[in-house]
Amino acid sequence: MQDSASDFHLDLRLEGDTLPVGNLFLSRVLLMNDTRYPWVIAVPRRAGLIEIIDLSEDEREQFWREVDILARCVKSMHPHAKLNVGALGNVVKQLHFHIVARHTADAAWPGPVWGHGARTPYDADGGARLVAQFQKALRHELT
Repeated sequence: MQDSASDFHLDLRLEGDTLPVGNLFLSRVLLMNDTRYPWVIAVPRRAGLIEIIDLSEDEREQFWREVDILARCVKSMHPHAKLNVGALGNVVKQLHFHIVARHTADAAWPGPVWGHGARTPYDADGGARLVAQFQKALRHELT
């Protein structure tokens, strides 16, 4: 997926593992296509980024604002969850941040979600419904 405003290309693994939600000012917003965990990903739409320090100071501030907005959306949809927010980059080098809603009954609790079992994709209707719900929460958070 290429961004028309730059030379940005979404990493193929991120593209294959997620459903597109939309764009914020700086970030591409993705829903992890895994029914086991409510999980969104923010990817700055700039080419060649690997580390958070690769963003300019202004871009870092904007990115943190967007991660905060996304975290608030996830929390509004899952008010009893513990949010896990972070960037690893060990498998996908492209700079991206995960915002995951965790519950004591989830498949990986209390360990990390990464590498825990096989991903369970949404069916087409379930994925579309969750993307629409997240888009609605995002619109509400942005107003």
